Amino acid sequence: MTTLDLGALDRPVLICGGAYGNLQALEALAAFQAGAGIADSHVIHTGDAVAYCADTEAATQFIASRGWHAIKGNVEEQIAAGAQDCGCGFEEGSACDVASARWYAHAAATLSPASKAWMAGLPSHLTFRMSGLRARVVHGSVSQTNRFMWASLPEGEFAVELDASGADLVIAGHTGIPFTRFIGERCWHNSGALGIPANDGTRRVWVSVLTPSSFGITISHHALEPDVHTAAAAIRRDGLPARYADGLETGLWPSLDILPQTERSATGQALSLDGASFSHARQVIAAK
Repeated sequence: MTTLDLGALDRPVLICGGAYGNLQALEALAAFQAGAGIADSHVIHTGDAVAYCADTEAATQFIASRGWHAIKGNVEEQIAAGAQDCGCGFEEGSACDVASARWYAHAAATLSPASKAWMAGLPSHLTFRMSGLRARVVHGSVSQTNRFMWASLPEGEFAVELDASGADLVIAGHTGIPFTRFIGERCWHNSGALGIPANDGTRRVWVSVLTPSSFGITISHHALEPDVHTAAAAIRRDGLPARYADGLETGLWPSLDILPQTERSATGQALSLDGASFSHARQVIAAK
């Protein structure tokens, strides 16, 4: 497992993850980035550049060619290793497990040698400092690439991972649903998935921005509305599971078998996410 240190970052950082081969979502992200005036050197992708959507090569090169920072998700790890499955952590025989075999085979077959080499060369974690706080970027958890760290997990499970991180702030992906949770004087942040909606009955996808200030870091969640119809048409065109195309258009996940009861019960409820402030003086200021 490799870690790349980005040093001290004193300008806003755009966090995204789970592009999932959705080229239209990446285009929406680039438009948001330009509007926010965020440099390519301050964009971080938390892994799984490809998955459910069809434009695997174009999406991978979209990220790689811009010089955005990125880490390996479980998909990048598996493709780099020449593995036969995505290593997503789905229960064997579940709906997600069965469907993943199809999109993973498509990704492995359509990615160029250059894209696979780019994936293989990515670090597992990133670290940086902002406003006197230490941050670590992981995919699933600090200890396990494909671990699902859901917002509803007991505080103690986050505390163990935060202890292992050596950081004040952990930035993660993998779950597909955005949240920011304070654990004592530390914070766990997930920007959500860029490539698919958050199972909230809307077509929105999510990213976040970390902004340094004199008191610490402001974390803001942002919803984007990409062209889901074009992305869905590409899924159907390439013969990938139609349930994922339907999910882009309905905003509902095709299977809920990986979700804990708390997240499952929120299906179809439109997300409303406020910002949060994180201070090096008191560590946690308050949710806005």
